[in-house]
Amino acid sequence: MSLLLNLLWIVFGGGLAIAFEYLVFGVLLCLTVVGIPFGLQAFKLAGLGFLPFGKDIQEVTRSGGGAALGTLGNVLWLVLAGVWIFVSHIGLALGLAVTIIGIPFALQHLKLAVLALWPFGRAAR
Repeated sequence: MSLLLNLLWIVFGGGLAIAFEYLVFGVLLCLTVVGIPFGLQAFKLAGLGFLPFGKDIQEVTRSGGGAALGTLGNVLWLVLAGVWIFVSHIGLALGLAVTIIGIPFALQHLKLAVLALWPFGRAAR
């Protein structure tokens, strides 16, 4: 069932466009040394944006400096990009939720919206 929903997502839910946008964004961020950690988060979002069905978002526990750097990265991400990405996914979710057929796709956009707000320290599994 996940395979069928993922194929429909790629065509009708905007999965191909979303994944492409995240990939381009990630490549641009990785061109700078400072942007590499943020580019890696964009690649994570691209993977989930391409095939979201059958995956859940889970917290990755880190200790010591990794947790502090992750929080700093999340705050920077939230201020510079996360809010705008979150709003775009919410808008797409609302548009898709209007029809019964679009409800599963809307739920996936909500999953992406949550990850787009605070991506460091989370993984899709």
